[in-house]
Amino acid sequence: MIKKLLILFVLLFSICVSAQYTEVINSNRPGFSESPYSVGTGVYQFESSLFYRKADAIPTFSNPQAYGLNLHFRTGLISQKFELNLTTAIQQDKMAFKNVFESSYNQFGFGQFTIGAKYLAYHPDYSKREKEIRSWRKRHSFDFRRWIPHVAPYIGLNFGSFLNDYHQRGGITPKVGVLLQNEFSNKLNVITNIYYNYIGGYLPEWSYVLTGTYNFNDKWSGFAEHQALFNKEEKQSNLGLGAAYLFNKNLQINGSLRATFQEETAGFYTSIGVSYRIDNHVDDFIELDEFGNKIEPEETQTYNKGFFGKLFDKIGSIFKKKDKIDPQIDEETEISEDEKVEDPRRRSRQKSIIDDLTKKDEKEKKKTTKAEKKAAKKKQKEEEKALRKLEKEKEKEEKKKEKERKKLEKEIQKLEKELKEEEEKQKEEELQKKYEEEKKKKENEAPKKDD
Repeated sequence: MIKKLLILFVLLFSICVSAQYTEVINSNRPGFSESPYSVGTGVYQFESSLFYRKADAIPTFSNPQAYGLNLHFRTGLISQKFELNLTTAIQQDKMAFKNVFESSYNQFGFGQFTIGAKYLAYHPDYSKREKEIRSWRKRHSFDFRRWIPHVAPYIGLNFGSFLNDYHQRGGITPKVGVLLQNEFSNKLNVITNIYYNYIGGYLPEWSYVLTGTYNFNDKWSGFAEHQALFNKEEKQSNLGLGAAYLFNKNLQINGSLRATFQEETAGFYTSIGVSYRIDNHVDDFIELDEFGNKIEPEETQTYNKGFFGKLFDKIGSIFKKKDKIDPQIDEETEISEDEKVEDPRRRSRQKSIIDDLTKKDEKEKKKTTKAEKKAAKKKQKEEEKALRKLEKEKEKEEKKKEKERKKLEKEIQKLEKELKEEEEKQKEEELQKKYEEEKKKKENEAPKKDD
């Protein structure tokens, strides 16, 4: 089974896709599902929520109550299609043992710690029916190609050695999955996640999440979600509703309420959180020709490829997109918007190349200004660092001088003490000598009195 999942993962990675950066924050919260889209390169996104879960205890050992903080960090690496993320939870768990009597105890710590990566491997193109003006039926009919989902494989690692006892499931265990998203309209999206978790650990687990989101306007959106988890010992599921409010293009506030089901018991789950991103994304430079079309790099011809080289070229040509209609520009004929929509393969003439060049110049200027500001900031930091270093060296030198001064004072005090002791000793010797002289003198005078 694992080999099949790895083969699927490699095949999905081989399909090319487009960029995924958006002008406003694209958060997965407050749902449990994950979109196949990446946040884009240069973006650092933090998604957090405070949660509280409560249910009745079940025989024999269970976790009926928990509250804490869910954290989800996302960033784009290498390309616009690849994302690296970290999912963790810091929580207080109530562990209950129910047999004849019920007893419980509390435990605080990590409830999850998973590092994962995803790659948007397939990105279907949908036609824009609202621009179809020749046929009312075509304009209002449903595009059945929207049943084809966006696809992203997911692979991650669970680190369980430092989690709470209830959540450990072994040491380091893999997690694989497939992330799907159907955009049925500009407002309605459906996300489907399928996971196989804790592979090779205690109680490997299958799970799926099905989420429908609807954008009411530019600020408000709502969602409905169903999640189910299966392992050898039990089945868990939950049904949830929630809403999100876009405060600004980099900040979103969200909340949710769920009904949880485990065996024959029911409970509830509620959460409130915020999602915030640091946006340092820079668009890639695209070179255009005189007609405003993207200039593709020329393919280098290689001769004497052999049998396998020709075979791979044939296989590659199957998936390669070819323009059947060459660009034809007529000065007397102006290309209308209707003709652009009717044949999407046609390379159309751009309205104003000067505007594009001006925008690109502005972007380059902003990029240069940003680089100059970054260099100035770096130089300022280096100067401040050098100044702090000099101040530390000066303080160190002053401390050293102070230490030497104190040492010198101690030596002077010691010398003064020795001199004082020497003087006292000399005085004592002089007094002793004087006393002996007087004593001797008295002894010499004594016989004369007897005579």
